[in-house]
Parts: sequence; structure tokens; C-alpha cells
Amino acid sequence: MSDDADQYSASSIQVLKGLEAVRKRPGMYIGSTGPNGLHHLVYEVVDNSIDEAMAGFCHTITVALEKDDICRVEDDGRGIPVDMHPTEHVSALELVLTRLHAGGKFDKSNYKVSGGLHGVGVSCVNALSVWMEAFVYREGKKYEQKYAVGKPRTKVECVGDTGRHGTTIRWKADASIFTETTTYNFDVLAARLRELAFLNPGITIVFRDERLETPKEVVYKFEGGIKHYVSVLNEGKKVVPEEPLYISGETNGVVIELAMQYCASSYTENIHSYVNDINTHEGGTHLDGFKIALTVVLNRALESDETSVREKMRKKLSGKDAKVSEKLTGEDVRAGLTAVLSVKVPEPQFEGQTKTKLGNSEVRTYVDTLVKDKLRLWCEQNPQLVDQILEKAVSEAMARIAARKAKEASRRKSGLDSFGLPGKLADCTSKHPEECEVYIVEGDSAGGSAKQGRDPKIQAILPLWGKMLNVEKSHADKVINNDKLQPVIASLGTGIGKDFDIEKLRYHKIIIMADADVDGSHISTLLLTFFFRYMPQLIEHGYVYIAMPPLYRVSYKKKDYFTFTDEERDQVIARLHQEFPGDIKLDVQRYKGLGEMEWQELKETTMSPANRKMKQVHLTDAAEADKIFNILMGEEVEPRRKFIEENAAYATLDV
Repeated sequence: MSDDADQYSASSIQVLKGLEAVRKRPGMYIGSTGPNGLHHLVYEVVDNSIDEAMAGFCHTITVALEKDDICRVEDDGRGIPVDMHPTEHVSALELVLTRLHAGGKFDKSNYKVSGGLHGVGVSCVNALSVWMEAFVYREGKKYEQKYAVGKPRTKVECVGDTGRHGTTIRWKADASIFTETTTYNFDVLAARLRELAFLNPGITIVFRDERLETPKEVVYKFEGGIKHYVSVLNEGKKVVPEEPLYISGETNGVVIELAMQYCASSYTENIHSYVNDINTHEGGTHLDGFKIALTVVLNRALESDETSVREKMRKKLSGKDAKVSEKLTGEDVRAGLTAVLSVKVPEPQFEGQTKTKLGNSEVRTYVDTLVKDKLRLWCEQNPQLVDQILEKAVSEAMARIAARKAKEASRRKSGLDSFGLPGKLADCTSKHPEECEVYIVEGDSAGGSAKQGRDPKIQAILPLWGKMLNVEKSHADKVINNDKLQPVIASLGTGIGKDFDIEKLRYHKIIIMADADVDGSHISTLLLTFFFRYMPQLIEHGYVYIAMPPLYRVSYKKKDYFTFTDEERDQVIARLHQEFPGDIKLDVQRYKGLGEMEWQELKETTMSPANRKMKQVHLTDAAEADKIFNILMGEEVEPRRKFIEENAAYATLDV
């Protein structure tokens, strides 16, 4: 045993004081120190302003991105108190910004509900910033205090008179903590701020990008609340009912709001759930209560009403045996459903500081009871609309039954080998998913080159031929039984839809490698549509990539230069003419497809981890992604025509 081990004593125990714990383990408080964690800083500060708005004291919130990675959040609320705390003997402002678990959210006399429940939000932002400035406009006076790495640099000082009221927080994130990047993504923040404006009707949120030479500004204000949100999500689609169904109520202090609508041409569910304005990506008891109620009410409507339409539906489900009828499952009744569920809970129990799942068991009962009562009444008052919804649900049930049969038969028909893998898959030898990657390649010829150029230990090749199914227009049974998609499903090993299990994924890099032309882009889009609709967790975990093969090879004196854009090609040509004056002859080749490349070239430019370029597929705004996929890949032609007209100027033509 070493001498160091013998010296383990009370003096070895480290006590982290103040905000030191946040800097030591930032991931515990904001989720990560990557881009998600960086943007979480903004959310924490904005949440405080939203809490003021929910309490009725704030009407306008301004978020600004300044040059040099500085962020500023302003509101016109009451302003953080600046007077001395009775027991801590420091200003309340300093207390809020420098102490964990200090805030006005624990006493429900100030805030009935709150997103910043744990009281660590803005103090964490302070701890993880190089510097922070706080300006408070309160009771006719302007106060300010400055901080460095979470510690006060100045006292709270009154610096003049003012007619304003509210709080401004300004900070610069610490690059020693956020080592990947300290640059905020406008689109990521815009998606969250728009969400907050929908969830808090009447509040104005101004978002400015002051980093640009000409500042960009967007203003979000939606009087229609979550009903408006659902209408925007379903813009351009055929819907039932025409106006979103809206349900609201309050039970034991828990405020519940639900807006929902069905899309006639879509079979995917699109549900967004929130607790105290926090997007609960992992759901929770509130979402469970809604799903249970919806399934029960629609099953009861199908079984109890003796109309001829519903009698025919029941016969469809029963098949040949009229005495046996399959019930509609949750997946059946949610086919094509778009819904926004928002609950305000005085004492929410979240799983972790990032608040992605609600745990309060009583909320399940509250939501279930409210939705059952009001949805049942709506169904009784709107029988024809309910018939349309039930027809869609029964259609999905029939597809589910067909898919189950297709799944049982698919292994015999899909060309799987004895290990359950596609015969065309050239698998890698490593059994560690975190180091394995699979190239999904367009065509057998490109697949052959990729097989020669790969590292067989960690790189697998799956060649595809022809264009695959557009899943946006198809039932699940057609997806499972499609001969182009079966090899992809089998190779990844996760299953799809409700059977999906991320733990069974065989590769942590799924790389789509298609030709750099219109056909290749179409194949990539079809695959991305499939992943988004049936395996969204792959995108959410960052496992999906787009390979970037070069467009040109410029050769001179047996040396090759590979370029990925027209601009890069022109720069290489100009540089070579500069380095070798005179009338030099350059060989410039435009690659029309991967099959034209020698395997050595494909390896060097597109497959070697040391040299390749790839785009990682990110999901910054799930609602907007759903809308775009539906417009571009769905059945409705008019929204697609409008999209093309509006965006034609940005298109790159392949002629």
C-alpha cells in the first residue's frame, strides 16, 4: 500500500463551498458542458422572467445575443429584491446570484408555480460564467452588481433614478467550462423562445441577434396559446376537427391545458408535453394520464354507439370471428394526432435538474379524470367528427395487425443470414458499438468500393439499391415489409416504433453515403424521414451522419487535390497557377457518383476518420422538423408547392 493511501484522514475530505460544486461538476446542474449545456444557461435565466410573467408581473422579455459570445436577458417584472436579507445579512440580489437553493420559488406566496423550481438556476449561470452583471430597476431606482466566476466583484450599488421596473442579467460563458463552444445557436434558442410564447399567451418575447452587422430581431406573441401552437404545427394539413379541440381545468391547484387535432394524411403522433413551461421530453405522469384517457374514451365510443358506421368498424376489427374484437391500442388512437399538453404544478417532482420527466403520481389522476370527462362530452356532441377519428384509428389497428403478421413472415423473405443480419451487409469485426460505424451506401458498385476502402475492424458497409419507401405516406406494415428498409432495420438491431431499444444498437455512427446529386439527396432524405419517424432516438443521441464525398479532383504532376465545393475547386486551381507560373495543364474531374471513385480515393477522402468530412444530424426543433418532413414528404401537394416557391432562390440545381 502506498504512503498516500496511508495518509487518508479527515484532512483528505474536500468541502466545496459556495458555487465551487457547480464548477467542479457542472453536468450535474445543467446536463452537459456541450452546446446543450451552454444553451441551458439562457433557459435558466429566461425561466426566471417567465416565472414573473406567470405570476402576472412581467409582460415583455428580451433576449439578446451580443458580440463576443455575450448574452443578455431583460424583463419588465418587479425586479429582484435588493434589500438586506434578515438572516443572511447580504443583499437579496447577491443571495439569489451566489447561493444554491436561494430564491423566491420555495414560498408559494410569491410564485404559485415555477419552472426554476430548484433555486439553482441563475446562480449556476453565474458560477459557469467568466463574468456576470445584474441590473435591477425597482421602486424608482437602478441598482447593479458585478461578479466574476460566481463571486461578487462589487457590492449592490444604487447608480441612479429610473422610470423602469424589471431585471437585466448579462453574462459571458466560461470557455474553460464549455470547451466545445461558447457560441450560441440562434435557431436553437429561437425554437425554445417561440415555445414559451405559445405556452404563455399574451406575453411578448423579443429575440435579437446583435452579433450581425445588421441586427436580426424576431418577436413572439401568441394570444391563442396552445390552440394556436397546434394550428401552427398542422399548418397546411387536412385536419379533424377544423379548430383544435381545447380542454382546460384545475384540480387541487394543478392547472391543466390540452389542445389536440388529427391529421387526415399522417399516421405519426406528434405530442408535446410541458410542466410549468418546461418541455418534458421524456414525458411523465401528466402525459400518461392523457394517453390513458384518450384510449379509454375512444374505445368506449367505438363499442357503445350502435351506429351503422361504428358497427362496420367493429366488424373490421373482429375479422371472421364476430364474437372477438380487438380493442384499439394507444398507438392506434394516437395515429395522426397532434397535441400540446401543458400543466402547471405547484410542487412538481422532476427527475433531475434538467427536468425532462414529471414524477407526481397524483397528476396522472387529475389529467386522466379531466380529459375523460370533457372528451367524452365532446364525443357525444360531435358524433360525425368522432366517426372520422375512429375510422383513422381502426385503419391504424388493421395496419398494426397486418404489420404483426408481416413481421412474423419478414425473416423468411428478407434475405437474413443465420445470425439475423442481411446477406449484403459486410459487417465489422468489433463487438463494441461505441467504436463501430455502418455506411449505408447507394448502389452495389459504390458498396464494392466502400468494402475495399473500409477498416474492417470498425466499419461495416450496407449497400442499398434503388429508392426506398417514403414512410411519410405509408402504414407501419408497409414499412416493416419493405425490402429496401428491412436490411437497415436488421443491421441496426434496435427494432422500430414501440419495439425500438437504443441499447441494442450495433453501431454508434450511422453514416448515409450517397451520390452528390439530386438522386443521392433524395435517397438521403428518404432515409432521414425513416429515422425521424420510426427511430427518432438515433437522431436525438447524435448517431446519424451524412458523408461528404468530394465533388472534384484536381490533379497536377501526379498529385491530387480533392475539393468539396465549386469555390474550393477554384481556390485550388488559382493556388496551383500561382505556385507554378506559366501555361500548366490541370486535370479537373467532376465526380458524378461514388461509383466513379477508385476505392483508394473513397477511402482517403470519405471513409478515413483522419481525413473525412461528415455532417452530424441534429434535431434542434422537433416541431419544425415534423412540419418540414410533412410538407416535403407528405401527400398534400399545395404546401409543398408553396414551400418550393418561397425557397427556390436558395436551391442548388443539378443540371
